[in-house]
Amino acid sequence: MTDLLNLPWHEAKAQASGEELRAASLAAIDRLNPKLNAFLHVARNGGDGMPVAVKDNIVTTDMPTTCASRILGDFRSPFDATPVARLRANGCRIAGKTNLDEFAMGSSTEHSAFGPARNPWDPSRVPGGSSGGSAVAVAARMVPAALGSETGGSVRQPAALCGVVGLKPTYGRISRNGLVAFGSSVDQIGIITKTVRECADLLGMIAGHDPLDSTSAMNAVDDYTADLDAGVRGLRFGVVREAVAQLDGEVRANFDDALAVLRGGGAVIEEVSVPAIGYAIAIYYIIANAEASANLSRFDGIRYGHRSDRAKSLREVYFESRGEGFGDEVKRRIMLGTFALSSGYYDAYYGRAQAVRAKLRADFDAAFSRCDFLLTPTTPEPAFPIGAKTDDPLAMYLSDIFTAPANLVGIPAIAIPSGFSRDHLPLSLQIMSPHFAERALFRAANFFERETNYWREAPPA
Repeated sequence: MTDLLNLPWHEAKAQASGEELRAASLAAIDRLNPKLNAFLHVARNGGDGMPVAVKDNIVTTDMPTTCASRILGDFRSPFDATPVARLRANGCRIAGKTNLDEFAMGSSTEHSAFGPARNPWDPSRVPGGSSGGSAVAVAARMVPAALGSETGGSVRQPAALCGVVGLKPTYGRISRNGLVAFGSSVDQIGIITKTVRECADLLGMIAGHDPLDSTSAMNAVDDYTADLDAGVRGLRFGVVREAVAQLDGEVRANFDDALAVLRGGGAVIEEVSVPAIGYAIAIYYIIANAEASANLSRFDGIRYGHRSDRAKSLREVYFESRGEGFGDEVKRRIMLGTFALSSGYYDAYYGRAQAVRAKLRADFDAAFSRCDFLLTPTTPEPAFPIGAKTDDPLAMYLSDIFTAPANLVGIPAIAIPSGFSRDHLPLSLQIMSPHFAERALFRAANFFERETNYWREAPPA
């Protein structure tokens, strides 16, 4: 019965009842989760619709929302996040809440208060982050689809390292109502699935304006599956020169192979320049951490969440509760962000980062005036061993070098499996498109998926 979860969900729904799908998903979770630690909470009830996992920083009424942090404990939301409510309205069943880097701050899902998630292709390696649990749940065939969240690549990067499809839509395309805030100008909810068609279907379910989110776009929801089989003949793809200039080894070889697949379909491939892209990581880690330092001030030991038993005064409530509740990476980012916003440094750091962000946006606009899509690898390397970068934050931050730019400029981007390393670890191609061009993005991604069919190979776990 677990073979149902190897099928695209259209085929699974045609072959099995909702009860059988729920049973297959629960059986796979029970078998694999003790080894992979993808789920923090599992829903045993809740109907028989198509199972979808939800990252544990997206609120639900029927399960805790912990953000993988001890400061939230067993917090339960009084409302469902808008995308969760829309999933339920479309007959989906929330299968459980998935593991993540605490408050979505990380690139490996090692910074979880409840232990790391593990890559199903090699459990000694990271699954990526921060939406690592969601990527593992889909890659290991525990669920057909999952929601994650993105601030600098936290859907696409783990999707890449786990060999599945990961979509970051246009900023404002999916409501953020119910997503626990990290960096509000870059946060988004994204989608992880086995196939491009499933991803397009899911976006159609949850996209659209939401009056409860002031950043939600008014643009009408498109038919994201309409052009899936149209191919890429005549479409123009730009290889971002500055992003791939230093690429070598198996990642470069895999990227070149991916370009050959697109050329074989009649696509036009050319190099384009995005000069400011080299500054993306630096400005991302200033802007996101500055916004995090403000957003996480609400976790103070008073309104909700953990309150220290050791506190004897109001000042100690703040200090002790946050000291006990937050992990090291969250504390690091709060301190970096607070410094960037502090008196005398605001203009030198946050203000300058926003100015370079505007330049980056202009560079992307210029590139898209020449091309329909832009291409890079999704990650600079395959999944690395657990513990390899935990003592080197700068090396960890560079895991997002190809993904963070799309968050900073708000464009949609998708990660698609593009093959395997010499150690048989997944590699991935990233395709980016202009704002609100998700329909075209799915068309390009679906062509590549159809020509390569890497999604059909499941991990050994």
